[in-house]
Amino acid sequence: MESAAVFSGLGSNYLLGTSRGVSSHLPPFFNDKRISFPAPLQLQKQSSFASFNNVQAASSARFDAAVSGVYSEVSELADMDWDNLGFGFMPTDYMYVMKCSRGGNFSKGELQRFGNIEMNPSAGVLNYGQGLFEGLKAYKKEDGKILLFRPEENAQRMRMGAERMCMPSPTVEQFVEAVKVTVLANERWVPPPGKGSLYIRPLLMGTGAVLGLAPSPEYTFLIYVSPVGNYFKEGLAPINLVIEAEVHRAAPGGTGGVKTIGNYAAVLKAQSAAKAKGYSDVLYLDCVHKKYLEEVSSCNVFTVKGNVISTPSIKGTILPGITRKSIIDVARSQGFQVEERPVSVDELLDADEVFCTGTAVVVSPVGSITYLGKRVSYQNNGIGVVSQQLYSALTRLQMGLTEDVMNWTMELK
Repeated sequence: MESAAVFSGLGSNYLLGTSRGVSSHLPPFFNDKRISFPAPLQLQKQSSFASFNNVQAASSARFDAAVSGVYSEVSELADMDWDNLGFGFMPTDYMYVMKCSRGGNFSKGELQRFGNIEMNPSAGVLNYGQGLFEGLKAYKKEDGKILLFRPEENAQRMRMGAERMCMPSPTVEQFVEAVKVTVLANERWVPPPGKGSLYIRPLLMGTGAVLGLAPSPEYTFLIYVSPVGNYFKEGLAPINLVIEAEVHRAAPGGTGGVKTIGNYAAVLKAQSAAKAKGYSDVLYLDCVHKKYLEEVSSCNVFTVKGNVISTPSIKGTILPGITRKSIIDVARSQGFQVEERPVSVDELLDADEVFCTGTAVVVSPVGSITYLGKRVSYQNNGIGVVSQQLYSALTRLQMGLTEDVMNWTMELK
């Protein structure tokens, strides 16, 4: 999609991503806490927004190229300790908001200053859990350019989840462009190369008031971002999992295969108990036979035996992870035999290596598994050759350190 720049009315001295302390340098509508976009994120090729000073409209420039000029002077980093960045929430400058009524289409998204949101106590998301979320990352390259990793996959997964949860959803194009806008507006929060990433959290929520059990009459699509380091405090060091045999994450016919908010609240009790005993996280089994692997609280799981990599097949109870999908393709390209099928606990305990995948963790090697009181440790303290090889291949691609032969990354600047 092409645009004369949603922000064509901005001169080079008016910066979206400036620090809170210099808001006086923003034009009036920036200080207004919100910046509106023309109707649905499908921006017109030609715009006639009022100009500030000597700005000329770049009517044929692609959206990301046009916006990059607006942010050209926002390259200064936020003042924080980038060397000790953990995986926790940190407020940034802007969030993106777009609304839609039931049966309608999303349109007219806008950037707002990051902050709390108002919601009716009878909102569908608060009363009946009608909500979805996504997670993806932006990385900064050595040349200052910013890369997104497969954002269209997150958009497709949100649309799939929205259909299951009786919610309207932004189009793939709207989703991707909204992610671009939000990242560029918060460019100073993208960690330096090798220091971490900007975690991007899109939300889709039923925010209209509804008392009886029914779909919400109004929906909100919101994106916020936060700079992050490693998800597990161990970093690339091995994690230690415990298998939960009685509490289950999902059931056939349920919502385990979509990224709905209730799936994650349901694992908190078992996860908290595991962490209190010194484990990193919980690995769940299927609820029918109680012997086949499903997934960790927020990660997919893989086993390695010789040249064969196995992972539980997607069958409605397991989230179709985008990192999972990517690792499968990378592994096959490197000559591994990858099998998507039911994987039993016995196979897990007999594996050469075990690792988890997810947006937050990327690839996390497993050092030990505890099942029914018995602990099994893996060779090389869990940091196996295969998991290291796949981690390196994928992260180098995500960070722009190697040629993207898969055509998975999207460059913003």
